[in-house]
Amino acid sequence: MSIKAVLFDLDNTLLDFSEMKHMAVNMAIRAMIDQGLDMDPKEAFESIFQTYWEVGIESDNAFSEFLKRRFGQVDERILAAGVNAYLRTKPSFLEPYPNVVPTLIKLIKHGLVIGIVTDAPRLKGWQRLCAMRLQHFFDLVITRDDSGAPKRDGLPFEYALDQLQLEPQEVLFIGDSVERDIIGAKAAGMVTALAAYGTKDTPGDIEAVGADHILSDFKELLDII
Repeated sequence: MSIKAVLFDLDNTLLDFSEMKHMAVNMAIRAMIDQGLDMDPKEAFESIFQTYWEVGIESDNAFSEFLKRRFGQVDERILAAGVNAYLRTKPSFLEPYPNVVPTLIKLIKHGLVIGIVTDAPRLKGWQRLCAMRLQHFFDLVITRDDSGAPKRDGLPFEYALDQLQLEPQEVLFIGDSVERDIIGAKAAGMVTALAAYGTKDTPGDIEAVGADHILSDFKELLDII
């Protein structure tokens, strides 16, 4: 059965979310230190990301929570400097991976339905798509707010199939995470491709899950189709 729709994860599949986050946090730390944060930059970086893992990687309160946990209170001058530097830096790294745009154009010309299934909240997912100027490329965008569950629960993949009205084997899903993307898409019966160029998973995890395809470059998607 031929592929009729291609669905993508967003972060670390269409864009390097990890690099964006790291660069923006580093600039925020520099700005906070300039305003009086007395802390080693490496220690601050590790502490902020520990806070992100606990309060949510998409949280808008991570910096204030970091300061509160560290010092027992929030100095608004330090917080404002950090948030402003973070927001100034973030757009510079909201760019699609190489070959994303020309590959998407070719998929559209082939008549394929293309969409996104992401764990990002609706607003932030659309903000990233608009920043990359990709908002008009996709026939459907399913965020965590739309499906009501994270991808590791499997529900977003079933939700996507219901929206597409296609058989699972007619849908190819591409994502960077074995746990969040490949396992759930395979369980739903979709054809799967691991975005190895963006994954943080170990070779053992990648081999164990058995994705149908492994992509070292986004344009290799065209070889599958």
